[in-house]
Amino acid sequence: MMIKIVEPLSIHPQALQRLMTPLQNQGYTVIAYDQAAASTDELILRCADADILVIANQPFPASVIEASKNLKMISVAFTGIDHLGGLNDIRERGITVCNAAGYSNHSVAELVLGLTLNLLRNINAANMATRTSGTIAGLIGNELRGKIVGVIGTGRIGLQTAALFQAFGCPILGYNPSIKQQGLQMGIQYKEFDQVISESDIVTLHLPLTPDTKGVLSGEKLALMKPTSLLINCARGPIVDNQALADALNKGQIAGAGIDVFDMEPPLPNDYPLLKATNALLTPHYAFATAESMVRRAEIAIGNVTAYINEKPENVIISPSPVRN
Repeated sequence: MMIKIVEPLSIHPQALQRLMTPLQNQGYTVIAYDQAAASTDELILRCADADILVIANQPFPASVIEASKNLKMISVAFTGIDHLGGLNDIRERGITVCNAAGYSNHSVAELVLGLTLNLLRNINAANMATRTSGTIAGLIGNELRGKIVGVIGTGRIGLQTAALFQAFGCPILGYNPSIKQQGLQMGIQYKEFDQVISESDIVTLHLPLTPDTKGVLSGEKLALMKPTSLLINCARGPIVDNQALADALNKGQIAGAGIDVFDMEPPLPNDYPLLKATNALLTPHYAFATAESMVRRAEIAIGNVTAYINEKPENVIISPSPVRN
């Protein structure tokens, strides 16, 4: 059986080898690439003879799936699979798809807190003022304690984020398509979507990207937010109408935004609306990226391969199929 790790997993080569060795000792061929494919054609060549693929967040077109005739299983070293094309083909062929759910819960939640504190306390501006002979003038911010935080999407990352905000003394409102018992036990007060965004001082998004969630935070919904409120998005860029968000920031309809995800992967084009928006704190889709989380995702992703081979698949997103040697 041919197993290919078709893009870097951002861990030390020795750590990667440690994870690969048990599979190799069982007689499986495991090939790991240390650079992402430069083109779709190159990706097709890499994957064509693979039975199992381990991928990360590089866009994976449907044409690659179509050309991979031996493919039985894909382990996605990521939480979302919206970058994976050919889903209909995958389902029709009975290919198992697993993800690395949970690997970045802490890293994403911590960046949400970091963006929020930066916006509330003007940390970037204070750093610049100090370096340019400035003073405290214009830098008086706000405390996080006591602010109402609205968590839109109370899955694993949403609940971890809520727990961190609670540690800072923040009451939590929550919206989720289905109310989570764990959220209730934590003291989250569940409300309808419009109520959460209109009553919260800080709104943090933790929804997957689906046809139902694309553009869910539209200009109309942004208008419901308090003029003193902050929006944090470390989930998926297209959940928000980002042109409408830039307009809302420039008009003072909301006070600020911390955004890690966009309508495309960085680098962003020079005319992207949020680049010139007022009080927009932007990071290049790196909420998931810590040394600790990279090790966790590699362990989960390759562990998924082992579990599949042992006919006990884990973290399954799309229908499992039996192993065929």
